[in-house]
Amino acid sequence: MHKSGFVNIIGNPNVGKSTLMNALVGEKLSIITSKAQTTRHRIMGIVSGKEFQIVYSDTPGILKPAYKLQESMMKFVTGALTDADIILYVTDTVEQGDRSSEVVEQIRCSGIPTIVVINKIDLTTPEALDTLVEKWQQELPQARIVPASAKEHFNIEGLFRTVLDLLPEGPAFYPKETLTDKTLRFFASEIIREKILKFYDKEIPYCTEIVIESYKEEPAIDRIAATIYVARDSQKGILIGHKGEKLKRVGKAAREDMEEFLGKKVFLELFVKVSDDWRNNPRQLRRFGYEQE
Repeated sequence: MHKSGFVNIIGNPNVGKSTLMNALVGEKLSIITSKAQTTRHRIMGIVSGKEFQIVYSDTPGILKPAYKLQESMMKFVTGALTDADIILYVTDTVEQGDRSSEVVEQIRCSGIPTIVVINKIDLTTPEALDTLVEKWQQELPQARIVPASAKEHFNIEGLFRTVLDLLPEGPAFYPKETLTDKTLRFFASEIIREKILKFYDKEIPYCTEIVIESYKEEPAIDRIAATIYVARDSQKGILIGHKGEKLKRVGKAAREDMEEFLGKKVFLELFVKVSDDWRNNPRQLRRFGYEQE
């Protein structure tokens, strides 16, 4: 008997969805920072065994859209609520659960098997955790409640076994050696974006988008050229920094991460361009891989 299914990870910003996905897959596929709204796309991570295949899907954090980019991000979430075999709803020990009451209601009405993961249990007491478990059992009576700490890798195995238990019977969707549905170009752009999230404050990380202009794989080295788009002229200067120092720091950190990810040398070129208010421009959003109706 072979089991397979799509396990979609949903939750508010900053509850640890990406860290959880990476822990479950055993690879760093989703970028992780302390900033909210780090994930913009649905990213699949595929875990296969002899008798199972789990297709995990990390999604952007639930939010009320303020511009067209965020509307597109929320379409990934609503899609994940309808095409899942199992929903992994991630909360944590510090957030206020009422922020996503609408989505919790949708999950309750969906009839899709659900696991509520209470993440970051390393930051709470056993008594407070018991209260949270009770709260979520009342909120979603049909769901299985699994306390865990993705960062500390606590109870990831228990969560995996719960997923496996709920997984429907079926053939594999992808070849067993497949790790993700994303390309090397996608991961190169995400690594650059992660460094921008890490090194810059305020609006800069949220106003940038990365396009890989060329990606040449050679036996000993991968040659990558990328353009970082910003929404305004003033952001271009901040991103580049005095004599290009800030951009050089991003390039160096991104190249080192890419070399680790790929297991080979990387030559990385970065350029910066202005695309006026691209986050509200349907044509640009389509070009950057966000679907617009």
